[in-house]
Amino acid sequence: MSSELRYTANTQLEHLHARYTGTGHADLTKYEWLTHQHRDTLASIVGHPSLASYLAIADGEAIGRVRFEMTERMLQPCGPPPAKDD
Repeated sequence: MSSELRYTANTQLEHLHARYTGTGHADLTKYEWLTHQHRDTLASIVGHPSLASYLAIADGEAIGRVRFEMTERMLQPCGPPPAKDD
């Protein structure tokens, strides 16, 4: 019975990871998690015109400029990755 539950839990977890790529896993570093969070936030701002308009008005810039800057920041939202220890 417990092996069946474990199989079901694993398949559900694999399904969630396939569907939502930013859900993370046990070996996810703090930098990777923060990068996912920042990219999700920036994508939400770019994808919702009302949020982009709000930021454009607050910054005193054009909506296109705000979208461009948010898209550019998605490349490395938290700066360059830290050096990995082998």
